[in-house]
Amino acid sequence: MRRRFDHENLQVYQYAVKFCAWVTPLLESIPSKLSAKDQLDRASTSIVLNLAEGNGKRTYPDRSRYFDIARGSGVECAACLDVLVARNAIQTELAEGGKSQFIEIVSMIGGLMARFAGEGRVEEEQSGYGEEKEKDKE
Repeated sequence: MRRRFDHENLQVYQYAVKFCAWVTPLLESIPSKLSAKDQLDRASTSIVLNLAEGNGKRTYPDRSRYFDIARGSGVECAACLDVLVARNAIQTELAEGGKSQFIEIVSMIGGLMARFAGEGRVEEEQSGYGEEKEKDKE
């Protein structure tokens, strides 16, 4: 059994790679003059790369930042599919198939972000102005 990088074990990473494979023949069928084609290619690649890089970061805020970028790229891909439908470059049914994959991917990335949200922050216990804490009264 080969050794794997940690990000390769993430189910969302595997889904994002599968989407890249799914979108390749679609990209090849779209005329080069449509900027949404290039944007879809870059955004779908960005999801995979940012998931991998984010998972390799040591601090939770760094991880969250990269996961947030990956999530944004997922939403961007869905919008690119809408643009391609609006420009009659692809059929609505095809776009819906791609978007259904993105709903899953974006939701899973949101779960990763929630897992790391708030971690690594330093906060003080809050009290109102002029109020003493229980420890201070002793």
